[in-house]
Amino acid sequence: MTFILYSHNNTFFVPIFFSLLMYAASAFGEQKRLEPMPAERKAKWRREIDWPLSVTDHIVEFVPSKQKSKDGTSMEVMVTKQRTDLQMNIPALRKLDAMLLDCLDNFKDQNEFSYSSKDDESQEGRKDDKWWIPTPKVPPNGLSDVTRKWLQFQKDSVNQVLKAAMAINAQVLSEMEIPESYIDSLPKNGRASLGDAIYKSITDEYFDPDYFLTTMDLSSEHKILDLKNKLEASVIIWRRKMTAKDGKSAWGSAVSLEKREIFEERAETILLILKQRFPGIPQSSLDISKIQYNGDVGQAILESYSRILESRAHTVMSRIEDVLQADATAQNPSSAEVKRFPLRDSLRVCPSGRFPNAKEEVEKLNSVENPTSMTLLDFMGWTVEQGENDAKKDLKEDIDIDAKKPPNIVTNKKSSYLENLVGSRSPTARH
Repeated sequence: MTFILYSHNNTFFVPIFFSLLMYAASAFGEQKRLEPMPAERKAKWRREIDWPLSVTDHIVEFVPSKQKSKDGTSMEVMVTKQRTDLQMNIPALRKLDAMLLDCLDNFKDQNEFSYSSKDDESQEGRKDDKWWIPTPKVPPNGLSDVTRKWLQFQKDSVNQVLKAAMAINAQVLSEMEIPESYIDSLPKNGRASLGDAIYKSITDEYFDPDYFLTTMDLSSEHKILDLKNKLEASVIIWRRKMTAKDGKSAWGSAVSLEKREIFEERAETILLILKQRFPGIPQSSLDISKIQYNGDVGQAILESYSRILESRAHTVMSRIEDVLQADATAQNPSSAEVKRFPLRDSLRVCPSGRFPNAKEEVEKLNSVENPTSMTLLDFMGWTVEQGENDAKKDLKEDIDIDAKKPPNIVTNKKSSYLENLVGSRSPTARH
């Protein structure tokens, strides 16, 4: 049994929902530069985020527990504990939040790149749709090798945060009920939702999702979102048709159940690819409808908090990519005209063909041996320390091997070029 704060008219949790978004907007803004957050704003964010999150402490469920009475009799009683989804995800989201703040703090010591001011006429402005974001300035020959590797390390760390936040958000949204108002607005068949051209491609005997996307116009955010809306609507329609027991039902269909399952699987595969390639696009009509009519306060807080972290991680990754792109341009000016898709390369579809699982992504972060956050100076010291440890380890292994060799026996074995190459590999290249 679960006790939740629930409201049919949503009047209770709407202030909590908007307070999270307002706190995030006032604390972080648009994050135009890679720089630490002022201590005052950071403290304010941590203080104010505790208020809406404290509500989740009172969303509990009954669980059985064994207790012993004074006379030694064992009995089973029901006790309350925080709801399972909140108990797992709230600490995980807090950790992701702290990791993003730590990542920005790490940029306080770097001095190899800066940002051009509005009055700097020697620097060209951005040529993309983010013209108001300042342009990074790097040395004429580009960044040093250590700084470049450190930036890549920071990008990889933020990418893990992004994937975990996306997984939690997707999981929460999938558990929300689909409002009847959304279902009532759907057409009665998938063809009407998708259009003849898309419907024909998805229902064709031979289907390749990557080839399908090459035939779609994904040149703008609006067109990507429109395709996502059509695909999600068709998936809901096909699911309802599969569950319609009465052949005379408005959701009934002459298409076989097996084919309908195939069509649904194909549409979900395309949705998965779109979500991972374009994580920054706005929420779909289905997601907005779920959030609008959701009456579960716990789910509302989880969805809002994970979406905020997803947006922040996406922004930080974009700013890191700006610096790496400026570095690549300094080394090879011809690459300045190459259009980049940083998050498209970072967020590939899982080998299993499914979206990252929230629990798995958080466990990956907890099991990482190397530190997930470090300044440039820490990174330099870390690589040197790793190199010394690896060198000592290799030397100890060589000594042990020599000690185990039979005396007065000369081996004629020659080390291959590949073995020498592996043995002389730099410590930083291993990470």
